[in-house]
Amino acid sequence: MKWTQAQRAEKMNPSVIREILKVTEKSGIISFAGGLPSPKTFPVDAFAAACQAVLSTDGRAALQYASSEGYAPLREWVASDLNRQSTAAGLPWSIDPAQVLITTGSQQALDLIAKILIDKDSKVLVETPTYLGALQAFTPMEPAFVSVASDAEGIDVADLSEKAPDARFLYVLPNFQNPTGQSMSEARRALLSQEAARIGLPMVEDNPYGDLWFDAPPPPTLTARNPDGCIYMGSFSKTLAPGLRLGFLVAPKSLYPKLLQAKQAADLHTPSFNQRMVYEVLKTGFLDGHVPTIRALYKAQRDAMLDALNTHLAGTGVLWNTPDGGMFLWVKLPQGMNAVDLLPQAVDRNVAYVPGAAFYSGPAQTNTLRLSFVTASVDQIHTGIAALAEVLKANLPGQTA
Repeated sequence: MKWTQAQRAEKMNPSVIREILKVTEKSGIISFAGGLPSPKTFPVDAFAAACQAVLSTDGRAALQYASSEGYAPLREWVASDLNRQSTAAGLPWSIDPAQVLITTGSQQALDLIAKILIDKDSKVLVETPTYLGALQAFTPMEPAFVSVASDAEGIDVADLSEKAPDARFLYVLPNFQNPTGQSMSEARRALLSQEAARIGLPMVEDNPYGDLWFDAPPPPTLTARNPDGCIYMGSFSKTLAPGLRLGFLVAPKSLYPKLLQAKQAADLHTPSFNQRMVYEVLKTGFLDGHVPTIRALYKAQRDAMLDALNTHLAGTGVLWNTPDGGMFLWVKLPQGMNAVDLLPQAVDRNVAYVPGAAFYSGPAQTNTLRLSFVTASVDQIHTGIAALAEVLKANLPGQTA
């Protein structure tokens, strides 16, 4: 029996990160590769209580099929929380719960957006570098990716303006970006929003890490500045638990019906039991006390990684940034070094990372890599960075065997 695959299937590629994670299952590996939240942050007791409450008060409905839009109280909570943040920032974003679509993880939101907005050869603008999962979600629709230059403050607006004509949308992660950990400045957000509105460029704003700030919250969202020109994406994976596969999007009312139809075709609805459990936890204000504990843990781990990098790699020409939140930092090696080629040597020394080349839609900077600091202990971070430093220093330009 011969199966004939659709042409779009040829465009699909395995996740580089998922393939690397298979390697990290080897005993003794210290992994800085995965973008996984720390299991220490998962509120097991809160969910045990919520599970019992949901089953005892509304168990039959929780185990039944449900509406594709999502559990109404959870959608109302999302709208209320975003409206509260917008009001505190002095911006007039007012979300109707009818604009909120609950998705099976924010990855599904990317898939729905791709199906509704991308045709073959549609121009899609992305940051340089950008989130690998978005590239994977968009690629089967066969877009023409165009990388927009970025710097330490975010998107290069002049480069965006030059490349924007006929683009379907710009995909952007303003807060503690995956993979670089960088955040867009307030000045750049204001300029980007103004320019996007002027030229009529829609934006897809992905914000899974925005609550994970260390010292001060990030500037207000792009969507709050131009609600009709943006789709906003959020997730409960980083503040509660990724295994629940619970995310959401907020869409302009004109676009929402088609996204809903795509959702219906994809999976009918996100598991109603999971939605009810999450709402049971959220409705008491649980996140107000829980998220600060995540921030404190991740900040300590970031500080440990920065300390280890300074101890072992200062003065070598290896560069890295200092993220103000999130889960990642970005390393740039001297020209001529290739992080893909060096990974097997690192694994031999029981440490793993993600080569930066995976995060580029166009020509890749192969001398870059992403390090996640949130799943390793402080001791593991020091041990792992010391081992990684041995590999990097042994391969610096000009070194001889």
